[in-house]
Amino acid sequence: MRYELADHEWTAIKPMLPNKPRGVPRVNDRRVLNGIFWVLRSGAPWRDLPTAFGPYTTCYNRFVRWRRANVWGRIIEALATAQDAAVQMIDTSIVRVHGACITRNQRQSMGRSRGGLTSKIHAVVDGNGLPVRLALSPGEAHDVRLAGKLLSRLKSGSMLLADRGYDADWIRELAMKKGAWANIPPKSNRSDPICFSPYLYRARNQVERFFNRIKQCRRVATRYDRLAANYLAFIQLASIRLWLRLNESAS
Repeated sequence: MRYELADHEWTAIKPMLPNKPRGVPRVNDRRVLNGIFWVLRSGAPWRDLPTAFGPYTTCYNRFVRWRRANVWGRIIEALATAQDAAVQMIDTSIVRVHGACITRNQRQSMGRSRGGLTSKIHAVVDGNGLPVRLALSPGEAHDVRLAGKLLSRLKSGSMLLADRGYDADWIRELAMKKGAWANIPPKSNRSDPICFSPYLYRARNQVERFFNRIKQCRRVATRYDRLAANYLAFIQLASIRLWLRLNESAS
């Protein structure tokens, strides 16, 4: 069936799943994950999950339970240990929120922007356009709002690429403290000269490609989830799939 894990993907992700040494054996993990990825890619409601994946409640409950246990986040971190640390890029992307009411969900990373009710995905990717850190904010939030948190793990000797929306003295100072170089184009109103390489800046399109790839998953391209944590979990799952595919192409 479409969107199922390939054998090499399952082999890579299986050791990173939680163990259950005691009690009633867990329902087949691979089948459940295939069901979760089917919902992620198709954008369909959980109730429309094909019967081949088992009861939709099993897939949904496993998705939420492992989200609460930060399983998806830990898998991202484990995969990102093999990142290309020489270059890191930060950017954001707006997504439209479907069928939600902002007055009842003010703390769920939803906000008003030009596109209506939206959320904003914040991402740091490596030189291959693969995710290192992810976060979510209301759509009207400024791009640099979560930059400090996302860039806290910059490595010494690396280069940070970002558009001019991130041209702030504190971001450049943060990169300097981490031993990194911020290659960010200056804003038109910047008075003091800075060092900037337009040639190296060309590689920044990798972060834009990352957003294009994860938005092939309909559960990411449009936000259908009321809870911000569930929507962020879908973003993490789409990112995990990118990492798994890279591992296959590299092997």
